[in-house]
Amino acid sequence: MDAIDRALLAELQRDATQSYAALGGTVGLSAGAAHERVRKLRERAVIRRTAAEVDPAEVGAGLLAFVTVESTSWMGDTAAAFAAHPEILEAHVVAGSASVLVKVRTATTEQLQDVLRRIHAIDGVNGTRATIVLETLLDRPVSPHTPGRP
Repeated sequence: MDAIDRALLAELQRDATQSYAALGGTVGLSAGAAHERVRKLRERAVIRRTAAEVDPAEVGAGLLAFVTVESTSWMGDTAAAFAAHPEILEAHVVAGSASVLVKVRTATTEQLQDVLRRIHAIDGVNGTRATIVLETLLDRPVSPHTPGRP
């Protein structure tokens, strides 16, 4: 991946709805060349998907919580169990005192409590700890210009 690919990625993260002509103009390429580069980035799965960024509060998911899931057994095979709950946005097997770290969005603390009950019902789970986010100070996508990378 070269500097032009990285510039294309940064532009697409800023506004994925712009035309290939506008995108190419920003990075010094023709519309056709920009389209071809983006096609190759998609083909290589550098661009995994294109999506609209939705305001969680506007769709009834304003409460954000991170939940650590404790288990005495390996949880690496439980992706489907976590994915079965639409309020769970992310689930990561982690090192440390917890086995899994889960990102949850709900409208209320009562709904969060219901999600915690359902997490407890997953085979192997023997405890959870929820941390409710009061304010998000920083939330940004991965930069194509990550330090230490060419």
